[in-house]
Amino acid sequence: MKPLLTPSILAANFAHLEEDIRAAERGGSDYFHLDIMDGHFVPNISFGPWVAKQMKKITDRPLDAHLMITNPREYIPKFIDAGVELIYPHIEGSYDIYRTVQMIVDHGGRAGITLNPATPVESVEGVIDLIDSVLIMSVCPGFGGQQFIPSSTSKITKLRTLLDELKPSVRIAVDGGVTLENIGNLRKAGADFFIAGSAVFKALDIEQRVRDLKKAME
Repeated sequence: MKPLLTPSILAANFAHLEEDIRAAERGGSDYFHLDIMDGHFVPNISFGPWVAKQMKKITDRPLDAHLMITNPREYIPKFIDAGVELIYPHIEGSYDIYRTVQMIVDHGGRAGITLNPATPVESVEGVIDLIDSVLIMSVCPGFGGQQFIPSSTSKITKLRTLLDELKPSVRIAVDGGVTLENIGNLRKAGADFFIAGSAVFKALDIEQRVRDLKKAME
């Protein structure tokens, strides 16, 4: 599968959001990533569906949303209505994750599933028939700019082996501490959907950084 890069706008300068988005587009970003935090599932609060609506006015790139929230089923329809294409709820954040993922599909979205660093890869088997992507958290969720957890690389390889047996079309996304220095190794490990926040939007030249990341992951 062709590797994809989705810059996380959480790390962008919201005073100049459109400018940052345009620079990432020129560099070749494939998606844009929305980190949704509610102050309960994770300590911080970020933004909601309204920001997704504004993003759709700025860019024609597809949007994916990582729901770090305790009540995802309340918001899934709102994010899909706002234009989000791919939604990642947390397997740890829903008492009935199958119903949560099914809701995404029923509302016309594409479903992913997110695993925290300590959650085993085998936990995806219960929803494998519904999902298009698995998001491996390579940091603890809730804060940008964290250091990559080294064991995430072997976890990606283990997940790729499992998915190749069960449903080879499922992508592996990785989020947290993705940098120009490690993205190539993550690609070799089996990841093909890279979420990068600080590595993109904290760069002096956002456009060139996106180009460099895409080159390194291919």
